[in-house]
Amino acid sequence: MKKIVSYLLVAMLAIGCLTGCGKADSGDKVFKIGGSGPLTGGAAAYGDAVNKGAQIAVEEINAAGGINGVKIEWKMEDDEHDAEKGVNAYNNLKDWGAQIFMGTVTSAPCIAVEAEASNDNMFLITPSGTAVDCISGSNAFRLCFSDPAQGTKSAEYIGKNKIATKVAIIFDSSDPYSAGICESFKAEAGNQGITVVASEAFTADSKTDFKVQLQKAKDSGAELLFLPIYYQEASLILSQANDMGYSPKIFGCDGLDGILGVENFDVKLAEGVMLLTPFAADAQDELTKSFVAKYAEKFNGEVPIQFAADAYDAIYAIKAAIEKSGATSDMSVSELCDKMSAAMTEITLKGLTGTITWDASGEPNKEPKAVVIENGAYKAM
Repeated sequence: MKKIVSYLLVAMLAIGCLTGCGKADSGDKVFKIGGSGPLTGGAAAYGDAVNKGAQIAVEEINAAGGINGVKIEWKMEDDEHDAEKGVNAYNNLKDWGAQIFMGTVTSAPCIAVEAEASNDNMFLITPSGTAVDCISGSNAFRLCFSDPAQGTKSAEYIGKNKIATKVAIIFDSSDPYSAGICESFKAEAGNQGITVVASEAFTADSKTDFKVQLQKAKDSGAELLFLPIYYQEASLILSQANDMGYSPKIFGCDGLDGILGVENFDVKLAEGVMLLTPFAADAQDELTKSFVAKYAEKFNGEVPIQFAADAYDAIYAIKAAIEKSGATSDMSVSELCDKMSAAMTEITLKGLTGTITWDASGEPNKEPKAVVIENGAYKAM
């Protein structure tokens, strides 16, 4: 009898342990998504917006029950728009337990981080890394247009909408983002009836004085100045052009997004500036209105820029790929990556930046859009 009682007690303890362990495992399930980008430094407006857009998407998904019942944890590290610091951030996030990577924000760090993520076979989607090599691995996808696509789409938009026929370009030859867009714009310009009358370069070591480039653009008779550069340099160019009485039309790409927030910049100088972007905060569709309202409520009345919308959509793309593939949070990083990568070519995301599909190379398919700055705010064109 004593033996029977002992066996029953052991069995009950075993069952209790299994039940308890099961509950603990269920409670511990989570998808850990890491990201990196410039949260400080000259490109901080981009990283800050990506972090905030991702936070809103994560909060929405978790409030709705998570991904197949599993919540998301999001963590972002600062890479200061630096490749070496980007790799350090990636390694820190691996130590944290990241299973999926949403980043990086800018191209140079993204190229370096993608090499590491490819070696680890970790799924990566960059919201805004535009250089071709940002998604060189089979594990990598992007939400935005690539540099060649941005240059081509900009030329197409300017040509089809008859904005200008004589264009001058000022670009950063030391930056993959800027140089890549410049080259693809030139390649498409002739097809759109555009003559590139001047193409003037600067480098990271000479990005404060643009008077020589502006004078050459002015002397060339350019009707429009194409600026495939970042907002900090663009603000200086607009100020210096104003000082010399030069007021051409201005067209840029997503790098100009953030110019309205540059410290000590007279935003009146940006009036009429056009940029290729898939997101306009004044759009009247319900998804945009909801996102803009939540963003303003959470972040002290701020108006989201394109990078926030890119990040929001990237998080939802991750969700869609996990759901489509049937991936689970207890899979290895590599197994999770393989399943998600296969699913990405099968999903369609109706997001803030358009209706998006992906091809096997990781590139998105969506319609280009543009905005113009009017009265200190972005307006859809």
